Amino acid sequence: MEMAEGEGTTEENYDVDIATTASSLGGSGVFHIINDIVGFVLYMHQQIPSVLQDMSLEFEGLQTEFMDLETNLAEPQVKPLVRRKLMSRKREVKNEIKKLEKLMKTISSLRSALQLMIREAPGIQKVVLILGGSPLRPQNAYELLFTQRRDHVLGYEGDFAKSKAAEALSKKTIRALISTGAGSTSYPGPMRLFILVHAPPTLNLPQHFLPKRDFRYNRKFVPSKLRFKCRTQDNATNSPPTNDLIWYQCRHVIKGLAFHQPVEE
Repeated sequence: MEMAEGEGTTEENYDVDIATTASSLGGSGVFHIINDIVGFVLYMHQQIPSVLQDMSLEFEGLQTEFMDLETNLAEPQVKPLVRRKLMSRKREVKNEIKKLEKLMKTISSLRSALQLMIREAPGIQKVVLILGGSPLRPQNAYELLFTQRRDHVLGYEGDFAKSKAAEALSKKTIRALISTGAGSTSYPGPMRLFILVHAPPTLNLPQHFLPKRDFRYNRKFVPSKLRFKCRTQDNATNSPPTNDLIWYQCRHVIKGLAFHQPVEE
């Protein structure tokens, strides 16, 4: 299968079809769907040892503990035995922070880039998450189609707080992915997660997204496809024409962590 501009008029089949009663997902809704599926892909394909939310809390906790240890070590009345224990723990915490730091910084940069992109081009129609050695050599890919109305894509100036509706939609999407067997196939060792966006050619965020006009899958590769449909959605009349859009690759590539996998009995 190819992902070429203007792929024809035949109705595509989707592994997951998510309908919502809202008239629009909104910029915040689109952001949280992408963000949560990124976390799902990393965890289900064994690129991170725990869910992303838990890892974020762990990383913040380690940073707080490191600062507390430095404060305690600066106290002149600390006894030598206690100081040695504090120094030993400080080294352990520093090593743990170092293991997670690059991953967490990349994820933070990716989130910021997605928010900037949604503000500048809120009418994005398609996002692809590719897990593998490169976008041209995918092991797994998840293709997200957002069929949004034209009158909801003129601009997004709101915040990115996660509403209850967005939370419910994300959970519904993850459950649907799991029910289709998504993430059941894993490959040993760390891989890279690439994000590509189908957006207007006017998108101008060179620090975060670079044009990838010639992007396409190998003909034999089939991605997992998800479609998000809003209330009273008419795809044929409301979706922007795909030949007006080009592919952009996000510069923030997430590399999975190497960690010990528990052996199943």
